[in-house]
Amino acid sequence: MDIEKVLTAGESVMAEFKERFGGFLVIFNKDIYTEEYLAKSGLNERQIKAVVYVREKGRITNKEYNGMFDITDRMALIDLSELCAKEIFERIGKTGRKTEYILTRKTRNKPEINPTNPTQTRNKPDKPGTNPT
Repeated sequence: MDIEKVLTAGESVMAEFKERFGGFLVIFNKDIYTEEYLAKSGLNERQIKAVVYVREKGRITNKEYNGMFDITDRMALIDLSELCAKEIFERIGKTGRKTEYILTRKTRNKPEINPTNPTQTRNKPDKPGTNPT
């Protein structure tokens, strides 16, 4: 992947920074949460607008969601819970006024590129004529 092309293509890209083995790792993820993708995921218009809002603001509360769409607290909770069930949002806090929802931090079905143990290597086949001990 050409990083410069990705960053200048005008598409939304999220960067994640991690400290690894005395250095750092930057992971660029293409934003999969486009309105088209979200609509195909079966989200309603309110939920799609909420995802767009969280991409811009970083979080949303039940009260903010309720206020954006003038809906009941119960309907807001149902919508936000569905977003959590679809692993688009992650709930921060259990219940009450301090509960917030953020975009999930998980990378879907993608294994870690680097092993957790940097000394771990695959077993290489022995060279002909060598005696493995």
